[in-house]
Amino acid sequence: MRSRCGLEPRALAALAVVLVGAAVLAGTHFWSARPEPVRAPDRVTEAAAAVQADGPESPNAQLPGLTPGPHAGSKAGGAPGGQIVVDVSGKVLRPGIQYLPAGSRVADALRAAGGVREGTDVTVLNRARVLTDGEQVAVGMPAAPPPVGGTGVGGAAAGQAGPAAPLSLGTATVEQLDTLPGVGPVLAQHIVDYRTEHGGYRSVDELREVNGIGDRRFADLRPLVRP
Repeated sequence: MRSRCGLEPRALAALAVVLVGAAVLAGTHFWSARPEPVRAPDRVTEAAAAVQADGPESPNAQLPGLTPGPHAGSKAGGAPGGQIVVDVSGKVLRPGIQYLPAGSRVADALRAAGGVREGTDVTVLNRARVLTDGEQVAVGMPAAPPPVGGTGVGGAAAGQAGPAAPLSLGTATVEQLDTLPGVGPVLAQHIVDYRTEHGGYRSVDELREVNGIGDRRFADLRPLVRP
């Protein structure tokens, strides 16, 4: 080695030390630059688990801590968690006050009231209409009389809001009585039979004497009929 390189033993030893040091530094550099796995933060991990549970296409797949977009929340037409109160009357199985989620439609109110009685004509009802708080849904009720005075916007609104003409107990047929709320063919026949037996109705209060009419049903019928 001395004859080939012309180096003294001390110089050769120093060169060897330099080469070894360079090799150690190069190895350390490549070792420190290797890729290492990094653990995701806890909140991101929880969000990923929620997305996986609901599915990537689910509208509920939302990262925690983020404000929901305008499409989030309940269906259009009602505030999240809102509720409306409607009065379902007429020829349904369970007439009365119904509590429904905001944005419900007429069809939802009919289902909440037990459904429409068999044979009732519901063609005049728009079952897809969105309900508003405090309104009344009348099923199978007598048609309202035409508006009084003109066909303008004011007259049409007054005609829609006005009550139906009271039905005469002295001349009404079974079919006409059957259109009253809570009155079916059987009860309508009882009303006609009472009229025949007693020579007519002298007052609306006589309806209390008809078999099948209790206090609650009489209260519903009283503003809709006349002697």
